[in-house]
Amino acid sequence: MPTPTKVVAADADASLERELAGLKNTYDRLRDDKVRTEQDLRHQQNQLAELEAKARADYGTAEPEELARLLDEKRRENARLVAEYREHIAAVRRDLDAVEQDFGV
Repeated sequence: MPTPTKVVAADADASLERELAGLKNTYDRLRDDKVRTEQDLRHQQNQLAELEAKARADYGTAEPEELARLLDEKRRENARLVAEYREHIAAVRRDLDAVEQDFGV
């Protein structure tokens, strides 16, 4: 028959083994997460470098502030062009209305 001291020691050993197994599982999961995160980081860095190169090629810069300024300029230019086109259409409409009036259409 085992002595109470041996039973307590065996229980403590079994508890430590279970804890060690749990810690090993946690370590393995964390290591896998680290590997995936590093791969994701490399992928994101590569994608960023590609996008920066494309921005430099297309717009002459990859600086976010400069790109935002260029975008704002393009938006203002588009608004101006739309306003000009709107006025042109209104002038065509006025001219058409005048022609219709002159010919009683």
